[in-house]
Formats: sequence, structure tokens, C-alpha cells
Amino acid sequence: MAATLPNFRNFSQILRATNIVKYVYLLTSIAFFLCSHSQGDSREFKYVTCGSVLKLVNPRHNVRLHSHEVKYGSGSGQQSITGVDNADDGNSYWVVRGKMDAPCKRGTPVKCGSTVRLQHLATKRNLHSHHFQSPISHNQEVSAFGENGEGDDLDHWSVVCPTKFWERQDKIRFKHSATKVYLQVTGDQFGRPISGQKEISGYSYPETGNEWKATEGIYVKPTN
Repeated sequence: MAATLPNFRNFSQILRATNIVKYVYLLTSIAFFLCSHSQGDSREFKYVTCGSVLKLVNPRHNVRLHSHEVKYGSGSGQQSITGVDNADDGNSYWVVRGKMDAPCKRGTPVKCGSTVRLQHLATKRNLHSHHFQSPISHNQEVSAFGENGEGDDLDHWSVVCPTKFWERQDKIRFKHSATKVYLQVTGDQFGRPISGQKEISGYSYPETGNEWKATEGIYVKPTN
């Protein structure tokens, strides 16, 4: 059963130690993904593509988009999203997928302005937002939602970037398709026992707190 975050006003208990079985399962999932999806040396490929598995870093705060089987104790009560500064944390991998009604072909470069879903690799839930308040800043809540990769249309995000395709070196933004907020690191951080993890929320305006860059991962090349 997933743990639950308490209301952050009474931040007395939050996370339990990671179950070793789940950790081994996560490592196995990553290894399987890398073996079954890699095509050559992806370091030489400059685009983010459909089916790629990656981490996303916010350059301003130097944290990676993260999730875990811990639920919010306020708002929606869904699985929480945070930002972590540990580059090696296995719970920061995301799979790039197409819309629910328009799946994208594996290896296809993601076009700027297109709509994607980001599926959390470990829990198979999608990055999601809706009209609940986030627990600290009271911006719009961002959560992880769905089962086995299937949620609803509130999992859709538009990729805002300056070129024709999403390039790995570019700073980009994710704009929530339904509510028009940007995926944001607020700078507000939680206290013990998750000291240093930052709140992720939806923010109404573009600024440096909602810039993201693709980092570690495997980038699937197009099939010829």
C-alpha cells in the first residue's frame, strides 16, 4: 500500500524507507527498457524522441522531476511529485509517450508544440494536473495519476520549445493542455524527513522556474 503524505501544515511523518524489492524491480525495469529500446549510441542523437526514457532537470534550481509511491495528504490525495537534487535517484525516470487518442511512433522526434504524456517509469503513473491547490505554495497541484500508464486527458502536456523539434540541449517548458499552467519548481522545499526535496506545481506564467532540460536517459533513434 502506498504511503501518504500528511497535510504539510503538520509535517510530522512522510516517507518510509524504500522497500528493497521495489528498488530491485525498478533497476530491472530500467535495465529491460535500455536493452529493448536502445539503437546504437544515443549520445550522438540530438533529439528527444517518442519512447525515450529520461530525466528532466530544472536548471534554475538544479533538481530533477521525481515521483514515488507517496500520496499527498491534502488536495487530490494522488501520488506526489517533487524535485530532487540527487542525480542518481532511480525514481526520476520518465517515459515520453503520445496522446491517449494519438500514440506516437517509437523513435519519432517530438515536435515543438505537440502534446505528450510523461509516464513515471517506476510506478507507471502519468504526470498530471488539475484544479487542486499545491500543498506549500498553493499554486496548482501536480500529481502522478493513472494505472499501468493509462489515465485521462489531464495527463496531456504541450512541449513549448524554440525550434522545430525538442532538442536535448534546449531549455523547454511543459504547458498543461487543459488548464494552461506551466510545470514549475517553486523553490519551496519540504522539511524532514525529505529535506531538500522541492515542491512541483503548476504556474500561470513562463519564467525560469518552469524551464526544463533533458538529461540522463536513453534516447530511442528513429527506425529506418
